[in-house]
Amino acid sequence: MIIEKGKVVSVLYELRLADGSDELIEKVNESRPLQYLQGHGNLLPKFEAYLEGLTVGDTFDFVLKSEEAYGPISNEAIVDVPISVFEVDGKIDEELLTIGNVIPMMDNQGNRFNGKVLEVTLDNVKMDFNHPLAGADLHFTGRVLEIREATPEELMHGHIHQTSSGCSCGGGCSCATEPSESDSCGCGCN
Repeated sequence: MIIEKGKVVSVLYELRLADGSDELIEKVNESRPLQYLQGHGNLLPKFEAYLEGLTVGDTFDFVLKSEEAYGPISNEAIVDVPISVFEVDGKIDEELLTIGNVIPMMDNQGNRFNGKVLEVTLDNVKMDFNHPLAGADLHFTGRVLEIREATPEELMHGHIHQTSSGCSCGGGCSCATEPSESDSCGCGCN
């Protein structure tokens, strides 16, 4: 069986920065492999494209340029948020607003974002809402562990359901995945 649209794929991989530092970002091993439904937009498109046509036991080794991964760093994603947004009962949690701290936020439409605190002034908190890997070239190496047919329910919902953790991303949202939104099919996946 080969990796193609509609197949459930299980892989292990290492993700490193492709900037010469070879810094390890993430390691997914056999005890908790990445499991996904090929061709349904659950992973970075170029990641899936590199795996297309591989079979069980095949290895892979490729680099995704930042434009193929999480894009370049966007200055529009660095914003000043009024400090009053962080008030609870009229008080600011000073620990929360520590430089470098990543804070989960939500916009007026209910979309969730993680923002990194860059600077705190009397009136504003400068936050960076870029993906943590924006601007980075990513080096993936790994191996295909399993390929199976997707169930009709998985195909209908666009993601897998049968994992030990109950999550369609294999139990941990990996760097190969796009930012996820709440699942609307009621299966409890995030």
